[in-house]
Amino acid sequence: MHSCCLLLVGTTFLFPVSKVKAESSFFSFPFFTRTQQTHTQYQRVPDSFADLAEKLLPTVVNISSSKTVKPGQTTDDDEDDDNGDGGDEDNASQDQDPNSPFEKFFRNYMNRRGIPDDGNNHLQALGSGFVVDPAGWIVTNYHVIKDADQITVTLQNNHVLKATLKGFDERTDLALLKINPKSPLTATSFGNSDQSRVGDWVLAIGNPYGLSGTVTSGIISSRGRDIEQGPYDDFIQTDAPINKGNSGGPLFNMKGEVIGINTAIFSPSGGSIGIAFAIPSNEAKTIIDQLKQSGHVARGWVGVRIQEVSETIADSLNIQPFQGALVVQVDPNGPAATAGVKAGDVIQTLNGQEITAHTMPRLIAQMSANSKATLGILRQGKKIDLPISIASLVDDGATPVDTHHDNSNEKSKVVSLKDLGFSVSNMTDILRQKYNLSEKQQGVVIVATEARKGKGASDLKVGDVIIGTSKNNIAQVTDLQKGIALFEQEVKKKGQKNPTILLLIQSGDTMRWIAVPVKDKKK
Repeated sequence: MHSCCLLLVGTTFLFPVSKVKAESSFFSFPFFTRTQQTHTQYQRVPDSFADLAEKLLPTVVNISSSKTVKPGQTTDDDEDDDNGDGGDEDNASQDQDPNSPFEKFFRNYMNRRGIPDDGNNHLQALGSGFVVDPAGWIVTNYHVIKDADQITVTLQNNHVLKATLKGFDERTDLALLKINPKSPLTATSFGNSDQSRVGDWVLAIGNPYGLSGTVTSGIISSRGRDIEQGPYDDFIQTDAPINKGNSGGPLFNMKGEVIGINTAIFSPSGGSIGIAFAIPSNEAKTIIDQLKQSGHVARGWVGVRIQEVSETIADSLNIQPFQGALVVQVDPNGPAATAGVKAGDVIQTLNGQEITAHTMPRLIAQMSANSKATLGILRQGKKIDLPISIASLVDDGATPVDTHHDNSNEKSKVVSLKDLGFSVSNMTDILRQKYNLSEKQQGVVIVATEARKGKGASDLKVGDVIIGTSKNNIAQVTDLQKGIALFEQEVKKKGQKNPTILLLIQSGDTMRWIAVPVKDKKK
């Protein structure tokens, strides 16, 4: 039985969705693509795509990258082997029929790449790209050329040129290359992906399995897909056949404009099943322009960790309709803390525009440093507006909050909270080791849960750490008991039925709010 995977379109390794990595090697071709098109009028089924394909083919290039791995050196692919999720080139080839036409094609193709016989292991990756400037500027996916020692570009006329990496953005999986052609190249241009509609026709051109100049067609299947690959996911989904080696290739509308960059596919087998994803051109264009000008991407940042407002959380906070971004954590050194944002707040608008936890990171990232904005906050049933100054995102993660708590003198007595359906204990070194918790982890540990079903069930599990309620921060069991008491007083005062208490939970690397149903004491 095969498990379904999201694959980057540039290699043949299969990675589970939770462990997809942006590593390029010969038998692991990234499979993520995006689809968009711009049209406002009804489109008839084209009689042929031939004229459009003939015009666009010279703008698309093949990209080959190589990475040298010295004997004894490990790679990300090797790490995947340890987990049973992937394999190196040799292991991958063992899964192939050595007499199959495709296996022979792969070997012959890569042998023509001129791999040096120096005793080292040379990992190869094939991908696609497209020309955005006649002077030799080429766009592709970052995972196609990540950590490459050498990058070569093959033009439509089969001329092979060495390429230089001019800039990349790992957060959106985009890269900009430069080659030096003898004469100006045929370039394409970005279209307006926001005008594309579900059902519009699209063309994908690329280099699947090393088969250069492959043209496939389809429609835009959906917009705004979040495939959980990053904070700015806004993929176009298409049913145009996308396969290994298509990564970085363009998705065209019927005007011949690039409205997406093919990046990934959903596949149980490694091949196309008609579910592919592409980066929208409106997102890519801004990033590519910055990479061309400065070699890096500048983004706005406010310093909050957020999550979606679920129906159960909305009921707990009495939010109607349930919409917004629930603040999980506030960086003490960030603009949000300065503005007065607190954990447990629900951010509902940004400059008057309604937002969600899915759209807010992208909207903030598009804002420039030192610009001003207004956050519409819902706090304990009251709406307030907080002015905020946008800062610049300068690293790959928010500044970690120092949550160290000295609990050397605390008791590890287990306390049963029957109304909530679990038992907790103060943090101890034994529990840290048992549940693989950080030395600086603060909070109380869930050590037992009751089996509840239906409305009385929650997503809590043994080993989760409670670090706060909507009323207070949690460092010891007594803090949690105090927070529960405050909650019960409020419920009694309001006469609420079927109440749920909001708990801030650290589960592994994930921090989120969970609405936990409270058992009716009268039953």
